Amino acid sequence: MPLFWLSVGFGFVTASVLTISSVGLSLQFGITNYINFAYGDFMALGAYFTYVLNAEFFHLTIWLALVGGSLMMGILAVFLNHFLLSPFARRFNKTFYVMIVTFGLSLIILNVIYSIWGPDVRTYAMPLEHVVHVGPFLLTRDQIIVMFVAIFLMLAIHVMLKTTRLGKSMRAMSDNTTLAMTSGIDTRRITTITWFLSGTMAGLAGSVLGITEGNLTPAAGELFLFVIFAAVIVGGVGSIYGAMAGAVLIGMATEVSAAFINPEYKLDVAFVILILTLLFRPSGLFARPGKG
Repeated sequence: MPLFWLSVGFGFVTASVLTISSVGLSLQFGITNYINFAYGDFMALGAYFTYVLNAEFFHLTIWLALVGGSLMMGILAVFLNHFLLSPFARRFNKTFYVMIVTFGLSLIILNVIYSIWGPDVRTYAMPLEHVVHVGPFLLTRDQIIVMFVAIFLMLAIHVMLKTTRLGKSMRAMSDNTTLAMTSGIDTRRITTITWFLSGTMAGLAGSVLGITEGNLTPAAGELFLFVIFAAVIVGGVGSIYGAMAGAVLIGMATEVSAAFINPEYKLDVAFVILILTLLFRPSGLFARPGKG
């Protein structure tokens, strides 16, 4: 049983990273109604921004660097949406064309990362961590912090969506953009804020993924993107709370399965869950009528 409990503990860590990234992607999809295939590269670029602030130039502590790198990715996401994605979305009615643009953007960002930082594995400048016992689990202090960051962020998102004017406007746009516009909501402003939040969460997710994995590679975000899609689809596309639940389910399933099967195949477990969900409940396991 020790291996099982180790897997459960790391399942919580993976679910935390996956929750942050899945909710960020769901926020963006709920407003724009198209999938951003460059989201994994947003994560990788945000992680490298954190690396620059932490290990390459400014030598900030990892947690200060994480905040700075995430915010930089949020600002860049707003810039990319304003000058690249929004013009295509306004010109073409079919979201298919915008999705193709995001796929091209993914290739561009990946090659930019390779050009600047190269293919070598990078690591954050962090002190060596000792594992601690938390009940039956063995976790490092940084892994525990990552879990608390995810919990705090999900509570903050919940409060924002349910109690603030911004959150109510986002929910209204998610349900019907045209009706929201005729009701006096500044849809362009809400879209900009959503892209900033989504980009910031992508940068945060990429950074904490680098912390928990112990290394950075340019393709790490793209590899993780499949698991994010699985969590979002299993939870219910466009549902923020579904994304949270789907992330916990997929994160726990992939890591716990590694206690019983070859760990190299643990991502296949996410694929199996995704296929079963599409076969028997295409709207998602936790989807409700309407979005959000």
